[in-house]
Amino acid sequence: MEMNFLDTLILGIVEGFTEFLPVSSTGHLLVAGNILNIPQTEFFKTFVVVIQLGAILAVILIYWKKVLGNLNLTKKILTAFIPTAIIGFLLYSIIKNFLFENLKTIAWALIIGGIIIIIFEFFQKKKIEQDTEKLEDISYKKSFFIGLIQALAIIPGVSRSGATIIGGMGLGISRKNIVEFSFLLAVPTIVAATGYDILQSKIAFSMSDIGNMTLGFAFSFVFAYISIKFFIKFIQTNSFMVFGFYRILAGVLIIAFLI
Repeated sequence: MEMNFLDTLILGIVEGFTEFLPVSSTGHLLVAGNILNIPQTEFFKTFVVVIQLGAILAVILIYWKKVLGNLNLTKKILTAFIPTAIIGFLLYSIIKNFLFENLKTIAWALIIGGIIIIIFEFFQKKKIEQDTEKLEDISYKKSFFIGLIQALAIIPGVSRSGATIIGGMGLGISRKNIVEFSFLLAVPTIVAATGYDILQSKIAFSMSDIGNMTLGFAFSFVFAYISIKFFIKFIQTNSFMVFGFYRILAGVLIIAFLI
């Protein structure tokens, strides 16, 4: 059974809108694939990774001026990327061949992550947040630790953005700065993951496959652009607690679906 236009549209929207929210885009894509009854083929697993590049293009379009010529910020992002790259490389086969097919793992990762977000925000609201630091002032030490924390997101359902945001705030980085740092860190992380996955997959893509990936890329780009703009506005007056409750609900529904 091949993916059709509606499948590609739905998956592109899901990826674009959830990539930068702390809800796990990969987890949502794998669950959506199961609901749509799409076979968990090697192509589908690669499709899930590749369409994330559309979301990355949205980041580049919005933030290129902030990064271009800012060597200090670029070096901090690369420092954060290194531990993620090493851990992802070492655990690639486990991630691709086991975790990508385990909806129960995704469900529990969503629930546990949701509980962590709720508890963290409950204590965080009692603190006065300092926002005097510029994005490029985040230290190399903090950048490295953010990369380590991001590596947890190799488990589908954990959420790359959720791990980096909560981890970064735990290190004392302001809400807006860590959200934007998370956006920028996604660029090398996802580009590297996509390139490595294509090299490792060794599958011949048909014209239909290429067409589906191109459409998924385009839909992902459009909805990621909308999602980024929404998220930046949202965090100015809201906490992440709503995402915590959403994650718990989503995890419970997945478990109910499996039962």
